[in-house]
Amino acid sequence: MPFDATGKVSLDHLYVQDDPRAYFGALRELDYCIPQLAKPYFAKLVQDHREARHLGEGERPTVLDVGCSYGVNAALLGCDASIDELYERYGDADAAGLTRDALLARDRAFVRSRSPLDAPRFVGLDASAPALAYACEAGLLHDAVHADLEHDDPTAAERAVLGRADLVVSTGCLGYVTERTIRRVAEAATDRLPWMAHFVLRMFPYAPAAESLHELGYETVHVEGVFRQRRFASAEEQALVLDSLSSVGLDPDGLESDGWLYAQLHISLPTDTKDREGTG
Repeated sequence: MPFDATGKVSLDHLYVQDDPRAYFGALRELDYCIPQLAKPYFAKLVQDHREARHLGEGERPTVLDVGCSYGVNAALLGCDASIDELYERYGDADAAGLTRDALLARDRAFVRSRSPLDAPRFVGLDASAPALAYACEAGLLHDAVHADLEHDDPTAAERAVLGRADLVVSTGCLGYVTERTIRRVAEAATDRLPWMAHFVLRMFPYAPAAESLHELGYETVHVEGVFRQRRFASAEEQALVLDSLSSVGLDPDGLESDGWLYAQLHISLPTDTKDREGTG
């Protein structure tokens, strides 16, 4: 199994399938759980945003998920699903025998039955066209941007979609994308700067993103504690990641040394006091 430059096993092949069955099957084996751990923090941020913006009944904030893949965070937040529920949905015998069209029909029914009227709208940003296409067709994403903002400015059409975001979240893509992508997302805002919450693996510093966002009018809070992302795929992956942690001066004892990748949560909010009211 190939490894990337950080020592993590490359799972790129999972993100380019026409449907998410292989993705969920492989990540279930690794006990991938960061979206579940992120869910209450994202939900609180959405609620805090509603209160700060005085949103009324039926008004729906827009959440941009950076590195959204097949819309996992949208399913957890918008449909109040759990990651274990998704593992069962895409890994059971019924799912295995379905065509892509039949799987999509089943997912559309699921989204319709589980999405409250005031659920946030979800927009996905990802480099995988197949993952975005599936999530949009299933109804998990309301819109999507297929772009590489590490190397390119968004087009006018892409800026229009990105600029509607009220909140920006991610669960693991930072480190693969950098402050360049995050800044371009923030700069697309046409009215108010979006609130942001990013779960970032410990080996990847958030400081460059925080500093870049500070220039635009953000203040960043680093939430206390660490969050399990997934188990290591192999002893070799663990050894390589431990080397990466050592190279940036981080102690893995009691964390990555015990067999799990760990992330930290960073919340970046506009410095305007009204924009920050109710958060914490």
